[in-house]
Amino acid sequence: MTQAGQSYKVAIVVDEALPPGLAANTAAVLTLTLGRRIEGVLGPDLKDADGSTHTGITTVPIPILTASAATVKQIRNTAASDDNSELLVVDFTDCAQRTKTYDDYARLLEAAGDDDLGYLGVALYGPRKPVQRLTGSLPLLR
Repeated sequence: MTQAGQSYKVAIVVDEALPPGLAANTAAVLTLTLGRRIEGVLGPDLKDADGSTHTGITTVPIPILTASAATVKQIRNTAASDDNSELLVVDFTDCAQRTKTYDDYARLLEAAGDDDLGYLGVALYGPRKPVQRLTGSLPLLR
């Protein structure tokens, strides 16, 4: 994806210690949020040769990477710093995992400081270089 002539990239990083179901859920939550926030990331509906409609999907690759919990938190905090203001940063914390409603999530998050938060995953979107700098050495989720 390009914006204003600049190459953009998406990367999702999940905690390597998460069981497969929670890793998939974390990636799904982050990806849904990116889909809502990034203009043009979803392609138009398409038709197959038989005329059946297929809902548009993402137009960009979305690598799902893994890292230790400490590295996920470090990536999130570095990406969210003023030095990286060009990045869209979406995080998924243990506060979200422990709640059943968005209101409960909001209450837990409002009461937690950075030291209290465990980051299960983070999604980044922005210019290729800063996203690559933060995630380029991480392995794919397998």
